[in-house]
Amino acid sequence: MSWIRRYRLRLYINSSIWILPAVGMIAGLIAVEALSRLEQSLGWRMSLSPETGRAVMTAIASSMFSLVVLGSSAILVTVQLAGSQITPRIISLVYRLNTRKLALAVFVLTFTFSVGVLARIDDKVPLLTGYLAAYGFLLNLVLFIYFIDRIGKTLRPSAVLQYVALTGREVIHSVYPRSFDDRAAITKPPFVPIEKPTRTILNDEDGVVIAFDLNGLVAQATRSNCFVEMMPAVGDYIAAGDPLFRVFEGGGQIAEDDLRGSIAVGSERTMEQDPMFAFRIIVDVATKALSPAVNDPTTAVLAIDQLHHLLRDVGNRFLAESYEKDPAGKVRVVYRTPNWEDFVHLAITEVRQYGSNSIQVMRRLRAMLENLIGTLPAHRTPVLRRELLILERSARRSFPEVNDQELAEASDSQGMGAGDESPYNSAESTYPSTPSAPVNA
Repeated sequence: MSWIRRYRLRLYINSSIWILPAVGMIAGLIAVEALSRLEQSLGWRMSLSPETGRAVMTAIASSMFSLVVLGSSAILVTVQLAGSQITPRIISLVYRLNTRKLALAVFVLTFTFSVGVLARIDDKVPLLTGYLAAYGFLLNLVLFIYFIDRIGKTLRPSAVLQYVALTGREVIHSVYPRSFDDRAAITKPPFVPIEKPTRTILNDEDGVVIAFDLNGLVAQATRSNCFVEMMPAVGDYIAAGDPLFRVFEGGGQIAEDDLRGSIAVGSERTMEQDPMFAFRIIVDVATKALSPAVNDPTTAVLAIDQLHHLLRDVGNRFLAESYEKDPAGKVRVVYRTPNWEDFVHLAITEVRQYGSNSIQVMRRLRAMLENLIGTLPAHRTPVLRRELLILERSARRSFPEVNDQELAEASDSQGMGAGDESPYNSAESTYPSTPSAPVNA
C-alpha cells in the first residue's frame, strides 16, 4: 500500500466516530453466539419464566438503545457548541477523542448482545448470557454517567485549550526533534537551486496540504539522481493547476503520479505535520473571546497561557533547515517550514490587536514576552523585544489615562492577579481625587 493510501486510511479512522461502534456491534453478535453455544453445551438455564426473561431483556435492549441515541445526541451537541462558541477549527478534534468512541462502542455492543439474548429465549431463559446482559447494562449506566461528565468538562475553554496545546506540543517535538544549541544559532542560508527547473509538476486536486512523505520524496529523488522542490508548505491551500513540485538536474523518469502521491491534500488543516495549526486554533479562541459580541478577556488570558508554553517549546527546538539530504550528503528535497518569527507573529499579533483595549490581556502578554526573553536562548530574543516595544506603544495609544497606561504596561502572569503592585493601590499613586459635588435641592 502506498504512503498516501496509508495516510488517508489512518486519517479517516482517527477522525471517524462510527468505526468502533460498528466493531462493537460485530463483537456483540460474535460474543452472544459463542456464549450461547457454550451454555447450551453445559445446560445452563435460569429458573425464571420465559415471559419474565423476555420482559427483562426487552427493557435492557430498549434502555441500551436509548443510551446509544443519547450518547450520539450529546456528541452532536458538543460539536455544535464547540463550533459556535469556541472555534470551528476544533470540530475535527472532537471526533478524535477516544473516550467518546469507546463509550459508544460499548453501548452498541451491549445493545446488540441483549437483543441477541432476547432472540434466543424460547422455553427457557439462558443463564450466562442473561446475567452478562443484565450486569453489562448496569455497567453501561455508570459508563454513561462518566461519558456525560467528560463531555461537560471538555466544553470548558480551559480544557479545550489545554488539549490543543498538548497535541501541538507533541507535533512540535515530532516535526522538530532536535533541541536548540549554540551551533543551531548559526543561521545557514537557505538552499537555492542554481539551475532552472527541468520539470514542473502541477496539482490536480483542490484542498489544503495536510502532510507529505519526506522520506519517500528523498528516495524518489535519489533514484533519479535529481533534487525536488516542494512548492506549497503544510497548511497552504492549493487549487488544481497550482505548481506542486519543481524538479532540478534531471528527474525525467520520475512519474508525476508518484510525486503527487507524496502529498496528502484534505478539506481542512490537521496537526499531524502542522505545528502552526495548534497556534492558529488557540489564537482563534482568544480573538473570538475578545470580540465585542463575547467580551471575555479571561478566556483570552487562558489562551495566552497555552501560547506562552508553546512558544517556549518552539524556541527551545532547532527548527528545520527546509531541505533534506540523501545518505551521501547531497541535497535531494527542498521544502518550506515556518521560522521562529512566523510562530511569534502568529501567537502575538492578532491577540495584541484585538486585546489592545483590555488591560488584563496587555499585562498577560507582557508577562509572556518578558518571561520568554529571560528563558529562551539569546538568538530568539530580538523579535520578542520588538514585540514588547510594539506592545508598549499599543498600550499608550489605547489608554489615554496615565494610570491605565501604567496598569497596562505592568507584567502579570494572571492578567489581573495578585503579586504585582497596582498604581491605583500604591501610596505614591498620582490618581486624582474628585471632590464631592454639592447636592442640588
